[in-house]
Amino acid sequence: MNSTSPRPAETRRMIQAPVLSGDLYPEPSAEVLIKAQPAPGGESCVFRLNRELLPGYSWFFPDFESAAGSPLAEALFSLDDVETVLVMESMLTVTRKDKTLVDWKPLAREIGQVLRRLVEAGQPLIGERILAEMPSEEAIREGIQRVIDSEVNPGVAGHGGRISLLDVRGNTVTIQMGGGCQGCSAADLTLKQGIHKAFRTGVPAVGAILDETDHSAGLNPYFS
Repeated sequence: MNSTSPRPAETRRMIQAPVLSGDLYPEPSAEVLIKAQPAPGGESCVFRLNRELLPGYSWFFPDFESAAGSPLAEALFSLDDVETVLVMESMLTVTRKDKTLVDWKPLAREIGQVLRRLVEAGQPLIGERILAEMPSEEAIREGIQRVIDSEVNPGVAGHGGRISLLDVRGNTVTIQMGGGCQGCSAADLTLKQGIHKAFRTGVPAVGAILDETDHSAGLNPYFS
């Protein structure tokens, strides 16, 4: 009679793979290279190039009217389904009007064609007025901290949350959510709708708003 020893329990690991991280274009190329990565929910798509679109800065275009004088944004808003455009150094993030669609391939192909055509033309992509009127980093830092202290943190304090300003580079802002906001199921929605609106209203020159919060940390952090 053969006997078999019980197999050890299998240990499962969760691996969070980075998205579009590292050196995407290790070798210099005369060709304009573009890589597109849709967000998991399909609400936006990030385009990364081996060329600078807006060196050292970022800019958010919420609608067609805001694109006046910026050839890249004007061309993108001429596409039927483009809703908003965010330019950040060598990266472009686009949201679209039709939230029911998940497949980005048709629109991404059109956006790629616009990017390649304008970059290869070698003309300015962003309106000169935007950079000419750009406040200093210190002015943006002071403005964002004022909004956090007077509007944002009092608003999330009821949930035991807090928002911290980690960094300002150019006009790109990096924040971190803590307390009840970390891991909260509504944190992403709160960040996009509430905090972004408060920041852009209080400091109109702010560009990209980056969130470095680890929302997977902790158990039921909303009630901590």
